[in-house]
Amino acid sequence: MARRRKQSPFEDLIDLAALLPWWITLPLALIAFLWLHSIATSPIPTLANPAEFNSQLPGMMLRGLAVPAQYFLPAALVIGAIASVFGRMRRKKLFNSVASNENTLESISWREFELLVGEAFRRKGFTVQETGQGGADGGIDLVLLKDGEKYLVQCKQWRRQLVQVNVVRELFGVMAAEGAKGGFVVISGRFTEDAKAFARGKNLQLIEGAELSDMIRQSRATAARRNSQPTTIETPDQATSVSSDPLIQPRRAAQPTCPTCHARMVLRVAKRGSNVGNSFWGCSQFPKCKTTRNEMPA
Repeated sequence: MARRRKQSPFEDLIDLAALLPWWITLPLALIAFLWLHSIATSPIPTLANPAEFNSQLPGMMLRGLAVPAQYFLPAALVIGAIASVFGRMRRKKLFNSVASNENTLESISWREFELLVGEAFRRKGFTVQETGQGGADGGIDLVLLKDGEKYLVQCKQWRRQLVQVNVVRELFGVMAAEGAKGGFVVISGRFTEDAKAFARGKNLQLIEGAELSDMIRQSRATAARRNSQPTTIETPDQATSVSSDPLIQPRRAAQPTCPTCHARMVLRVAKRGSNVGNSFWGCSQFPKCKTTRNEMPA
């Protein structure tokens, strides 16, 4: 894995801002501009005598730094916010392409592999920090945060090679040095038996390519099921259910009116009693109005 080239402080600031959500970075940019602008435009004090120069020197230096920084810092934050938005879109597109088998773990680049792994952990509830350091930090590609604990991740996209035990041993050593709660080695291929034996009994999880692919597909399927689930409103003896099933749409069109209070009636499913599982029309003003009627034929 190649190392990153040496960056300027401006580029480092952009990378740091890109790690934050855009809705946090943009307000920070505005606050930074207003604060630095107020310093840069503050009046320059007049010196009555040369002896006052030393006491005024720190304020003069801060004012001098604030003049370029009032544009430099907000610009970096805004660019970082834009990078955060496009990075999120890129990760989502990459995740969906692998989940739908449009791309395989072997067909994407090593950088895309890191982004894909980070997105997979992000969808499992982790906060993900992408180090992008390659090997300068002991091979740590991602830092995960969850419930106040830190986890380290090493990614290896080796196409025709079994990952040896030394890779796993290296991560375990960095975990101890960093005080991490646990670690993950995620690869596109397979581990040797020695690598699996070393990780056994340690807070260190090895994820092979097949397991990663399954995890990505399951995550996408879970999200799809969550989006397609009907919205239910529980009541003491029955529940209101609004289904996305197209077969129910004609019945919605013929929505009756409550004969008692003349409000609209909604299609519900009995949760209790002898009619459990059967559909019926109930007043939308329940529990104020408890009028019901049997489901009308389509």
